[in-house]
Amino acid sequence: MRTRRWSKAFTLVEILIVVVILGILAAIVIPQFTRASEDAQVGNVETQLQTIRSQLELYRVRNNGQPPSLGSGANSGWNDLVSDQFLRTAPLNPRTGTATIAAGTQADSQVPATSGGTGWIYDASTRTVYCVGFNETFRTTTPPGDPWYR
Repeated sequence: MRTRRWSKAFTLVEILIVVVILGILAAIVIPQFTRASEDAQVGNVETQLQTIRSQLELYRVRNNGQPPSLGSGANSGWNDLVSDQFLRTAPLNPRTGTATIAAGTQADSQVPATSGGTGWIYDASTRTVYCVGFNETFRTTTPPGDPWYR
């Protein structure tokens, strides 16, 4: 009488099925991680803007309504806030990688961010700072090809 020996190995079909299932799961999960990273970047910009704006207001309160001198070049635009310890250092715009601040309006901040370009826009009429390359109304950056665009 013959006894059958059972092999304890996987067949090629079984391995292929597992690989296909893992590929489908990866296709579902990876975009979720990408989205989380983009959301974290948007949150970072919003937090920086909130901090800068609150420190600007605190500066004005402590200096009899006088705003700091902003909008003049690289880190020099932040000198009043940094030297009086309202900010530790000049804030870096994560979109451009610079701390430069220039005079302008909110519309100027919604131009596409370019690496090494202006980081922040200070609107003297509203006494508000905006982040270049970030649209606060829609929590996005522009243009539609930008990875932060929703």
